[in-house]
Amino acid sequence: MYAIVDIAGQQFKVEAGMEIFVNRLAAEKGAAVEFDKVLLLDSEGNVKVGAPYVEGAVVKATVLDDSCKADKVLVFKKKRRKGYQKLNGHRQYLTKLQINEIA
Repeated sequence: MYAIVDIAGQQFKVEAGMEIFVNRLAAEKGAAVEFDKVLLLDSEGNVKVGAPYVEGAVVKATVLDDSCKADKVLVFKKKRRKGYQKLNGHRQYLTKLQINEIA
């Protein structure tokens, strides 16, 4: 059984027991969160597609870590023949979730 759910503006394919990284959520470590924006639900070949969301479907998850960081993304700017170059780095804050159940 899996579901496609909208979490913080992004779509994720989730199954029970999965651990995923999402954009930072306003939830403490160990908190239980629910997502009701389920776009698609599949249970052993029986597919339900929402318009836009499946009614009554909820994905329940637990926050494992609320202050993770993603890999560093380097932004390099250069203007050739002018002696100009600039290097910037950025690490996005993430929240680590464990999917408990799809109801």
